[in-house]
Amino acid sequence: MKKAILFLALAFTLETSFAQSFLHGAGISVMAVDQTRGDNNAWNYGWGLTYTPRFNFLETEQLAVSVGIPLTVRYSLSSSIAYSQSGYSYNNSSIGIVENLPLIVSLNYGRGSTRANRSRYGFFVGGGFAYEHGDYFADIYDPATNSYIENYSTNVFGPAANAGARIGIGRKHRNIEVRLSYMKALNELKPNVFGLACLFNF
Repeated sequence: MKKAILFLALAFTLETSFAQSFLHGAGISVMAVDQTRGDNNAWNYGWGLTYTPRFNFLETEQLAVSVGIPLTVRYSLSSSIAYSQSGYSYNNSSIGIVENLPLIVSLNYGRGSTRANRSRYGFFVGGGFAYEHGDYFADIYDPATNSYIENYSTNVFGPAANAGARIGIGRKHRNIEVRLSYMKALNELKPNVFGLACLFNF
């Protein structure tokens, strides 16, 4: 029995590589933020650029476990309606630059999982934690103070997850990636952050 266990452990060790390879990609993304809470009903949308460096710390022939920082910098536009105590409505709007910085541990399978994998297709799924900072120029009515807010900053954080698919291009490990992402902020207005990205991995 001990010999069988040792044999299986040796086989897994030989099959598994701790090559610690580095892979990365870049592309464009579209993101939407739901800030609905109580009487507040606000969405903001934006497009941006995404860079996805990741580090494989465990590799086999078909899959890899990686840690990555899929950074997105986006332009954001939001609009909502606020009501004063007297019942008048105000159109609130803001424009800003937002940086979304997650730390994600992912399981990668098939194409794009490692530099050596030549499968036609691949996929990945992962989870972790994210931080997001935004700087906004705004024209927002605050009914509590009966005044307007001209600019503000936000800092939110919370659990994050992403998943997607990869399609191979050429003979090397290069591929096109479609990525879905989600973040649930735990502070401020506790927004839900949704993302869709298309990337080229090289």
